[in-house]
Amino acid sequence: MAKVYERIADSLREKIRAGQLKPGDRLPAETALAGEYDTSVPTIRQATGVLVAEGLVEKQHGRGTFVRKQPTRVVRDNARHQWEKDRARQPEVERLKTGATERDTGLTVNDLIFEANYKQVPASAELAEVFGIAEGAMLLERTYRTRYQEERTPLNRSQSYLVLDMISGNPDLLRDDQEPWPGGTQNQLWTVGIELDRVVETFQARPPTPEEAEELGLPAGVSVLILRKVGIDTTDRVVEVADVVLPGDRTELTFTTKLTRW
Repeated sequence: MAKVYERIADSLREKIRAGQLKPGDRLPAETALAGEYDTSVPTIRQATGVLVAEGLVEKQHGRGTFVRKQPTRVVRDNARHQWEKDRARQPEVERLKTGATERDTGLTVNDLIFEANYKQVPASAELAEVFGIAEGAMLLERTYRTRYQEERTPLNRSQSYLVLDMISGNPDLLRDDQEPWPGGTQNQLWTVGIELDRVVETFQARPPTPEEAEELGLPAGVSVLILRKVGIDTTDRVVEVADVVLPGDRTELTFTTKLTRW
């Protein structure tokens, strides 16, 4: 049976979701809420504490408790990879119009601020095993941060790895000042004759590290989703490994599986 503070949290949560309490609205004072729900102020504090942990409200010192403006939601589905592949060989003028992040968020190119940093690193034992290369072989490590210009936190934290020998035929692929690259990684790989056959994605959930919580602006108690994306080409080589940290309070994963009919 739900406790009193849980029922109050449910009621306030429903008001927020129904739009009765909008982003930026101040919740009634704790004494007023205690009177409304016929309970004590400590119970109200427990209820609002639940909503703080969920990222629905935030307490502002000396001002009260306010409905939190929800950060941009990212909806990621498994059709995005075919969408990217279909674009990889389009003319640059078409590829410049939009990208995968815009597709996932509904934002436009002009809405986003994009940062990329490249460096060459030796393959760790773990990455060498995934790529099927010798430990210490050189990789290009690419760190990406993309954020909506009206928000201070990025949509995710992403690190992508490519085998240096596979991409050295196009020097532009080694330069982070060429980002954001029209057509993304699949177009980059196509410029050196690599075609993806499939993408394998594995998800896990865990509490964020302090650094992740700070950078992604995560409320207390919100987990992160860890995505390991492995791109495999038409010759069965692993050609890209990406590790993406997705904030659990604004990421939706949608997978549609077409089943063969009897």
